[in-house]
Amino acid sequence: MKLYLIRHGETDWNKERKLQGKSDIELNTFGRTLARKTAKHLRDLSFDLAITSPLKRAKETAEILLEGREIPLLEDERLAEMGFGCLEGYYCKGEKMNIPDPKFHYFYDDPACYQAPEGGESFEELLKRAKGFLADLCEKKAYENKTILLSTHGAMLRALLDTVKGIGVEQFWDSGVQKNCAVSVIEIKDGIAKVIEEGVIYYDDEVEDW
Repeated sequence: MKLYLIRHGETDWNKERKLQGKSDIELNTFGRTLARKTAKHLRDLSFDLAITSPLKRAKETAEILLEGREIPLLEDERLAEMGFGCLEGYYCKGEKMNIPDPKFHYFYDDPACYQAPEGGESFEELLKRAKGFLADLCEKKAYENKTILLSTHGAMLRALLDTVKGIGVEQFWDSGVQKNCAVSVIEIKDGIAKVIEEGVIYYDDEVEDW
């Protein structure tokens, strides 16, 4: 099995550096452009199916990548972004930073000390979700020799890669967050998964991380 993981294209909230989480924000025009550029480079890959987060920004990214192809597109809640609860919509970086929790910086700087806000999700919960999703994929004999596109989000994609690498909460961000529409590849053989490519972009490097 080979998995191609893509982070969704840019949204207005990405551009403004707002926390999105489970908020259902759609792609902006530039985000769709990034997805189309990426699609051109992946057009020769024969995907057997695609699985996407149900959030608009991830689903539309997958739809753009699969445009003109008759490939099944499934939705899975486990690929949705990490939830930030009551903090979603706040500016998380830059001059407009207005998150009221003074300890929120642990999210970036020291994940082991991060405390999920009201209605939000912890790193432990996110990694558990990623692990469960990958375990279910590995158990599906019908997927054993398939090439599958996964369309997801920054923190969730990092959780999937860290799970394969055996990385825990303490080192969660050591490899950084992928840029919008960056692609990583996981190969699974005989039940053993490994990351064979990470964070490849097919456009000029001009997009903010968050």
